[in-house]
Amino acid sequence: MSNKKRYSMLASTAAVAFILAACGNGDTEDTTEETGNGTDTSEEVEEGSDEEASAGDEVQPVEFDTRVENEGEAIEGGTLSVGYVSDSPFTGIFSTELYTGNPDAIVMGYMMGTLLGYDENYQIDDSGAATFELDQETNTVTMTVKDDVLWHDGEPVKAGDIAFAHEIIGHPDYTGVRYSGDLANIVGMEDFKNGEADSIAGITVVDDKTIEIEYQTVGVQMLQAGGGVWGYAAPRHYLEDIPVAELESAPEIRENPIGFGPFMVDNIVPGESVSYTAFEDYYRGAPRLDRIELETVPTTTAVAAMENASYDVFVGMPTDQFENYENIPGYTNLGVDDTAYTYIGFKLGEWQEAETDEDGNITEPAQNVYNPDAKMADKSLRQAMAYAIDNDAVGSRFYQGLRRRANSPIIPNFSDYYAEDLEGYPFDQERANELLDEAGYVDTNGDDFRETPEGEELVINFASMSGGEVAEPIVEYYMQSWERVGLNVQLLDGRLHEFNSFYDRVEADDPDIDIYQGAWGTGFDPTPEGLYGRFAPFNYTRWATEENDEFMEAMTSTEGFDIDWRAEQFQEWQEYFMEELPVIPTLFRKAVTPVNNRVGAYDITVGENPDTEGVGLHTLYLISEDRATE
Repeated sequence: MSNKKRYSMLASTAAVAFILAACGNGDTEDTTEETGNGTDTSEEVEEGSDEEASAGDEVQPVEFDTRVENEGEAIEGGTLSVGYVSDSPFTGIFSTELYTGNPDAIVMGYMMGTLLGYDENYQIDDSGAATFELDQETNTVTMTVKDDVLWHDGEPVKAGDIAFAHEIIGHPDYTGVRYSGDLANIVGMEDFKNGEADSIAGITVVDDKTIEIEYQTVGVQMLQAGGGVWGYAAPRHYLEDIPVAELESAPEIRENPIGFGPFMVDNIVPGESVSYTAFEDYYRGAPRLDRIELETVPTTTAVAAMENASYDVFVGMPTDQFENYENIPGYTNLGVDDTAYTYIGFKLGEWQEAETDEDGNITEPAQNVYNPDAKMADKSLRQAMAYAIDNDAVGSRFYQGLRRRANSPIIPNFSDYYAEDLEGYPFDQERANELLDEAGYVDTNGDDFRETPEGEELVINFASMSGGEVAEPIVEYYMQSWERVGLNVQLLDGRLHEFNSFYDRVEADDPDIDIYQGAWGTGFDPTPEGLYGRFAPFNYTRWATEENDEFMEAMTSTEGFDIDWRAEQFQEWQEYFMEELPVIPTLFRKAVTPVNNRVGAYDITVGENPDTEGVGLHTLYLISEDRATE
């Protein structure tokens, strides 16, 4: 499955070498994501003022190190304190198969364990708890669990646990969002999903350690972390007696979860904190720390918490407050290009549940259904709205150069596939007006707002998330920009919405929402099917076309093993996507991780050996009993 997430805040931490598949393609960063968490920009941005976002405010991109080493002898044990900066509490669903939001992915990352590792190109390697082999001739993937990999209750992790994870998602009573075309690609999975079979024909548990999965087709994306292979395990011995429909609320998921990672859950205060203790039987070796304590920290108090040296590591520190914490004594700021982007989505259809016959057999799969009569269906209107906003200025003005205008839904991290030369939609108010005029959106009653081509009132309802002081000013800036080209855009319910309720309404295709601002964590696979495919639940715009279907099929076909050919498909798709514009990609971003100088080593370099000091959680150590303040 693709590692896609929906996000309110995207966090990056070296310690969390495990990054979950949450959305899309196979599976949100979303995760999907943040609309703008942070910054103390309480002053009103007035049109024409010196403070108005404009291209002239450009700030040079900030460069960061990805590793820090602090001199000093390691103390024995100790507790690492993690501040998870978020205005959205974690739900507390400790299951890769069932969670939906990035906050849960973060808190799971310290205990769940990594089955399939990856290298600096996000390609699956053997650095995880299992080895991986793809056979193109037989359309099979073989995973073999390494020796001495144990669940936190002492039971060995088995191949049957990998099969069980697939059975949960494929079960007819499954309540989550992970089932997608990637899983349906497994031989026999659809029969199992439809209740026509008691097992998944294409999954064979060869022995306690080895599982073989047969697919109808295999593609090059399956070599990527999260790129079409569900690379997670669920403890069958611990969960199999719980009905699948009841798993999400079960104490074994919410209160006493187990994983095979270096730390075990000791205590959970829902939405607020998690305490972890070292798992001495971790297969890579006992952790050097005794404990990890994670607490959620509101964005409004994050800088003060850093000034007071309240935590050793800050996960998800808001980049729009960077100027306020850039030089706080006692901390080193590490940073990487984030596997995420923010966007403005247009509601273009609805999610249609699967259709069944009188015997309960699925006759038509669940899918996105495009509505050609939707309010935002005119691509000239969508393009005009993109030209009317200056995202270069937003990245500079509100994020001090840590974000920049996005020109594509493929992030630059995927250098083989990213269309670097694609212009996208730079600020061009004149072009926005031309597009609207040509499409027939004109002011017919003298109220300074354009009516529809049919002469009807046009009011566009805009949904966006709360999250720090900058969230509202950015939304106001966008609405003011659209007003300048004669579009009447109103904030849904007159306010910003909390992360969970926001996504509940977007996911449910609330008819009051015309456009919305969110963000995706792309995960480590560039394949966009999980976010923009016809059968992807996370395709919240509900955009679906035959041309797009053809691109999705090409990207995941066996021909894609020819990287040059596949790159051409990506290039053509990005051009097509940015012309149709179901979403406006707004900002690419940096993720910043402040690390206190009492942490011996901390490393967020992509694909680094997890046994290197500072990379894997089990390697982290402290060099002082007290947190550094200088």
